[in-house]
Amino acid sequence: MRTPPSDQQLVAVKPVTVPAPGREPGLQVKVTAPASGRDLPVLVFSHGNAWSMDAYEPLVDRWAAAGFVVVQPTHPDSRRHALGIDDPAFRSIWRVRIADLHAVLDDLDGLLARAGGLDDRTDLDRVTAAGHSWGAQSVGTLLGARVLDAQGHPGEDFTHAAVAAGALLAATGTGDSLTPFAVEHLPFMRPDYSTMRTRALVVAGGKDQSAMSTRGPDWFTDAYHLSPGPKSLLTVADGEHTLGGIAGERVAETTDEDPARVALVADAVSAYLLDALGLDPARWAALRAGDGGGTYRVDEK
Repeated sequence: MRTPPSDQQLVAVKPVTVPAPGREPGLQVKVTAPASGRDLPVLVFSHGNAWSMDAYEPLVDRWAAAGFVVVQPTHPDSRRHALGIDDPAFRSIWRVRIADLHAVLDDLDGLLARAGGLDDRTDLDRVTAAGHSWGAQSVGTLLGARVLDAQGHPGEDFTHAAVAAGALLAATGTGDSLTPFAVEHLPFMRPDYSTMRTRALVVAGGKDQSAMSTRGPDWFTDAYHLSPGPKSLLTVADGEHTLGGIAGERVAETTDEDPARVALVADAVSAYLLDALGLDPARWAALRAGDGGGTYRVDEK
C-alpha cells in the first residue's frame, strides 16, 4: 500500500445503492477515497443517532487522506427519514443498523465498482469498521459484542469475519447504568462486551456525561474494560460526546468544539487501524509514546 500525502485530492461518490432486504429503494451509502493510490484498505463507518452519510466529514476526509476507502451508510434513524423515538419501529432500528453494516460488507466489491471503479484500487482483504455513539454500539456487534435482553440473556452473534479491526468512538456502556428514560425508550442499549474479541480501539471523552447513564464519563470505557484483549483505550481528556466536533463543523450538538481534538481522534483511529492491518506501525507507536501535553492517554491490554 502507498499512503497518499495529506494534501492529495480526495474523491467522494454518492449515493451508491446497496441491495438490502426490506430497504426500499435500497440502502444508500457514500464512498470517500484518495484520488490516487492502489491496494487501499477499507473503513466502514456507522454514524450516530440522527446523522447520515453526509456527516462526519472532518473524520472521513482525514481517514481518506491517510489512505482509506471510507464507506458511510445512512441508517433508518437518520433525520432525513423522520422516524422519531416514539415510533414503534424505532425499537427495532438497532437490528436494521447491524443488517445495514452486513449488507455493506457483503457487497463491498460491488458497491466499490459502482463508485467509479474503486474496486480496482481497493484491498478487500484489509477491511475495518468504526462508529460513533449508537454507531459504535452497532460496529461493536461486528466485532463480537452482543445485546442483552431484559432478562440479561445475550442475543444473536452478529460478528462479521471480514472485519479485521475496529474503532469505537463514545460507545454505549453497560445497561445496568441506564436512566429510567433510556430503560423505557432504548431497551437495546444493553451491550455485552465479554465476547467482543476482535482487535479494537475504544475512544472515550474525559468529560462525556451522558443523559442516558447514571454514571460519569467512565461509562464510555466499558467497551475497553469489559472486553477481552487485544484492546486499546484512547481517553481524550477534555472531550465531550462529539469529541471536539467529529460530526461536522459548528453543528448544534457540539459543545466542545476544537479542531485539534477532532484531528487527534481522526489520526489516532487511522494510525491504530493501519497498525492493526500491518501497514504502518510507526504512526500508532508514535502516538502511544507521546503524551500530547496531557490532552490524551493511551491504555492497552
